[in-house]
Parts: sequence; C-alpha cells; structure tokens
Amino acid sequence: MAKKEKKNPDEMSFLDHLEELRWHLMRSTLVVIIIACFAFIFKSFIFDTILFGPKNMDFPTYQLFCNIGKFFGVDSEFCGTELPFTIQNRLMSGLFSAHIWTSIWTGVILGFPYILWELWRFISPGLYENERKHSRGFIITASGLFFLGVLFGYYVVAPLSINFLGSYNVSDQVHNQPELSSYIGTVRSSVLACGIMFELPIVIFFLTKVGLVTPEILKKYRKIALVIILILSAIITPPDVTSQIIVCIPVLVLYQVSIFISKMVVKKEAKKEKERNNAK
Repeated sequence: MAKKEKKNPDEMSFLDHLEELRWHLMRSTLVVIIIACFAFIFKSFIFDTILFGPKNMDFPTYQLFCNIGKFFGVDSEFCGTELPFTIQNRLMSGLFSAHIWTSIWTGVILGFPYILWELWRFISPGLYENERKHSRGFIITASGLFFLGVLFGYYVVAPLSINFLGSYNVSDQVHNQPELSSYIGTVRSSVLACGIMFELPIVIFFLTKVGLVTPEILKKYRKIALVIILILSAIITPPDVTSQIIVCIPVLVLYQVSIFISKMVVKKEAKKEKERNNAK
C-alpha cells in the first residue's frame, strides 16, 4: 500500500486542516488512554501513596512546617498525629467512577509533553523556519514549567487546603466526612491550577511575539496583575493569608521573569527589523 504523502500546508483546504487536527487529537487521546491504563492497574500507588498522601500527617510538607514551628518555638497544628476527618463514598458506582476518572486525569497530566508536542506539530507548519527550530526548546520549557507547577500544587497548595478545610470546625455536633469525589477534586484542582499558572512565561512569550504585550505594558499594569494573582491565589487556596502569600510568591517571581522574557523578545525582534532594513 502506497504511503500517503503529506500535503503542503499552503495548499490544504479547511477540511484538510480539520482532518490533520483530528489525527493529532486521536494520537494524543491514545497516549492518554495508554497512561491511564497503567494508572488504573497501579491503583494502590495512585490512591494510597499519591492522592491520600496529603491526608496523612507524615506528609513531607507537614513535617517541614512542623520542624519550622519547633525551630521558632511555636506550637504548630502540622505536628498532629492525624487530620480530624474521614473520606467516605455514598454512591454505588462512586469508587469505580473515581478510579476511572483519576486514571484519565493521570494520563492527561503525565501525557502533557506529548499532547503539547502534537499541538506544536499542528501549528508549526504555519510558522517560519527559524521559529520551528525552537520547537524542542519550547516543548521542554513548557513541560518543565507545567510539571514544576504540578509539584508546587501537590506539595504546597493541596496539603495546605486539605489541612485547613479538613480541620475546620463549626460545631462539635458536626463531623467532617467529605465525599471521595470532593477530596479528589480538591487535589486535582490544586495541581492543575498551579500547572496552568506556571505557564505564564510561555504565554507572555507568545503574546509578545505577536505584538499584543510589551515590557512597558507589563510594568504599567503590575499592580493590577498583583491583584489578579491575589484573587487567583484566594480561589485555589484556603481562605487564610499565609496560604495565599505562599502561592503568590512563585507566581510573582514568574511575572517578573515574564517581563524579562518580554524584553528579550522585543530586543530580538528590533534587531531583526534593523537587519532587514540594512539589507534593503
């Protein structure tokens, strides 16, 4: 059977582009399913070690804050033996459904670099040759920032949220017994939100490339950006000042890094424009 020739992007119709996108999506979905199957098999590790890790007081984050409190001679709630809540399931299909969806989300998170690569393969034909050369660096950087955000969400945001919300009490007559889906949702939203937020430098890079953002704009609206970051931090963290500050610090650092990246892009584009003018 003859091998299908790849069409020239300039000669492809709208339906051809849709067909191309379909194959990229299908390959990405296949990779997610394969990873999800492995996650489904190793359910004990995924649930007992990963998901329920922040529920145990021997979690590294709790130990770290406990040691910090002891160093300063302050009694810390992170030094307890266990969190005062139990996770329950009330639906007949709840456990199986949680198992399936947790496996799928594991596939999405771990398969992020490949999904990003397929997305890049789809949009790269519309870019210049010199821009396509940086694809590998883009994928590695974007994936690295995403996983850095995932780790930050898992080891900082998720345990702080679980510790605060799980320990919160309004009356001794009310027992805190959250649903399994609610607990998993808290961990998942913390991890994914931080993973997406850590992509800020990549977003600023492309917005600067297309001329929508400049270093001057980023500096001018820095105070507004700070307010937005505080709002986002309040959404993904429990309503206490300490947790919001802990989340704000790395995002503010990323914002400053984004300003530096924007400056570099603008200088590079100005240099290219100067070279083109000199060549005329």
